Amino acid sequence: MKETPLAAWHRAHGARMVEFAGWAMPLDYGGILAEHHAVRTAAGVFDVSHMSEFLVRGPDAAAFLDRLVTNWPGRLQVGAALYTPMCYPDGGTVDDLVIYRTGPDAFGVVGNAGTHDQDWAWLRSMRRADEAVELWDVSDQVGLVALQGPQASAILGGLAAPAVADLPRFGFRWPVTVAGVRTLVSRTGYTGEDGFEIFARAEDITAVFERLVEAGARPAGLGARDTLRLEARLPLYGHELAADITPLEAGLKPFVRFDKPVDFVGRAALEAQHAAGPPRRLVGLFVDGGIARAGYPVGSGAEQVGRVTSGTQSPTLGRPIALALVDAAHAALGTTLWVEIRGRRVPAVVTRLPFVKREGSG
Repeated sequence: MKETPLAAWHRAHGARMVEFAGWAMPLDYGGILAEHHAVRTAAGVFDVSHMSEFLVRGPDAAAFLDRLVTNWPGRLQVGAALYTPMCYPDGGTVDDLVIYRTGPDAFGVVGNAGTHDQDWAWLRSMRRADEAVELWDVSDQVGLVALQGPQASAILGGLAAPAVADLPRFGFRWPVTVAGVRTLVSRTGYTGEDGFEIFARAEDITAVFERLVEAGARPAGLGARDTLRLEARLPLYGHELAADITPLEAGLKPFVRFDKPVDFVGRAALEAQHAAGPPRRLVGLFVDGGIARAGYPVGSGAEQVGRVTSGTQSPTLGRPIALALVDAAHAALGTTLWVEIRGRRVPAVVTRLPFVKREGSG
């Protein structure tokens, strides 16, 4: 398995290590529930150095990315970022990305860990011979940590120069000195809470992580990261998004810019699906009678109408929740369905998403 620059720190501090997307990663440091609640009520810090990072530069960089993804990175100002799916011609999802505009002709692209190889191959294959675009894979050179929670701004504010408290959501600043390290700080995250992601050279990221912990952030692992993102209805590639799941089916229509005057990859297929209505929809379920795991059947009456994509016991709500991809006819709020859990059908009700919303987030 691959290891992040923080792997030794995790082991030295009692982390329970597991395999994730080919990486040795901390599941928790002794308590998923405590780590989850720390992020919801105070602040937690995650090692996300396993993520993929690519650079796209050149006079045609903006046009290249506009053609490649469903959102509109060419409209970004320098210092701003956006979330976007990246699709195949049939509308299925290659990956979901965050794209940062670092200069007039320069962008950073962050993808998932498990999709690194397919993302890199797709980026290279889509570059046209006549395009002035250069691509770099810098994943092994970059360390990345995520500081999340209502106290994240106060914690980082005491460490960062210049200040970052004024950063808007999906804004970023470079360079910012944190613990004596030059970093790029963005106001993004994957928990439903306020927070920041902090990029540094791989060899410097441990110093940043340690200083955040010393300042009051609780180390948190993959277990809490998953329960937090599920409560916030944030997709995980391979679960809510995949090569056979379109962004429209996953409820990501706001990130598919049909008003963009560019024939982006997958546009025709997505326009056709939008006009007809997606045949499946991602819904939230309150489950009564057990934990629904990914892949469990979802049904109505005698027929299966979908499957669970992710499920857990919600630490915040104290009850089982799940995301499921179901036939559109069964996706209305309040619809009663069933989930088959180890051969037993238990009731589930389609509920409003997200399951948990940060106060003041709108």
